[in-house]
Amino acid sequence: MTRRPVRGTRRRPLGGAGLRRALTGALLALALALVALVTAGPAEAAGYRYWSFWQLDRGDAGGGSWAYATQGPSVARPDDGAVVGFRFAVSADSKDATRPRGGHDFTTICAGTPARSATKRIALVLDFGTTADAPQGERPPERRTACARVEKDATAADALASVAEPLRYNSNLLLCAIAGYPRTGCGEQVSGAKPAGGSTAQASAKASQEAAGHHIPSASVLVGVAAVALLGVAAVWQARRRRG
Repeated sequence: MTRRPVRGTRRRPLGGAGLRRALTGALLALALALVALVTAGPAEAAGYRYWSFWQLDRGDAGGGSWAYATQGPSVARPDDGAVVGFRFAVSADSKDATRPRGGHDFTTICAGTPARSATKRIALVLDFGTTADAPQGERPPERRTACARVEKDATAADALASVAEPLRYNSNLLLCAIAGYPRTGCGEQVSGAKPAGGSTAQASAKASQEAAGHHIPSASVLVGVAAVALLGVAAVWQARRRRG
């Protein structure tokens, strides 16, 4: 009897149905990753309760609008005729910080403070926020304005101290209280809080996410993971075709 040689077993290349199943699985992974990104964003709401510092940018057309200060009040040295504002509220970062409310006209605020040589006048708007911003058990004072006459080289903090004592700072020179408000606390985190503007303070700022211990992967990372999965499926399919 003539024996036929035993032929080696050869794997079949991944067929159309198998390829479709593999691609479907990879696409499902991509969809789940994107769903995770979308659902993770709103759930990670956080903010910080603190005094923000603002400077009035008059612009070319006069009037002016509030601009979040790029320097702290102990560093900024406003010119004569400047308007600065302080607002107590809950926000995640400068992008969603709540501006001081009400009028901010220098002439009106400093109408009763005549100019004098060797000094400068700075108008201040002090907005103590709303009850929603207030720490538990405290009630915010009414918003008020003041005109500070200070030396030419005085800082915004000097001007504030001349009209709104007592002030309170922490060891890092963060402004914690104006006119004694609030009594306690300093820049504490408030999870799931809403600022006075009504929108949720999202922990989109990287510093807020890290401080809260939340690390939300970006869309590019999730899409990249799915892309790697798709490339892996294609590579396996190509390798099996070559073997065939």
